[in-house]
Amino acid sequence: MTGIILRLVIYAAIGLAIYFGIRKIWRDWSGQFKAEDKEAQRLRRERDLAERGKPGIIDLKRDKDGTYRPGDDDSARR
Repeated sequence: MTGIILRLVIYAAIGLAIYFGIRKIWRDWSGQFKAEDKEAQRLRRERDLAERGKPGIIDLKRDKDGTYRPGDDDSARR
């Protein structure tokens, strides 16, 4: 009887060790992927801001009907 209980305790301990190990690996990988996504988003944002400053780029304003059109003022045109 004690052999069966001991075997169950050992299996439970091994199962918990595997579960918590996989859980830690999953969280580490998820965190790494999130950090890479944030870095890529930051680089895209910087690229977009740099492109906005180039000559020939116009800012579009949302009109009353929901359509995006160039602004009427000359400051929107660079």
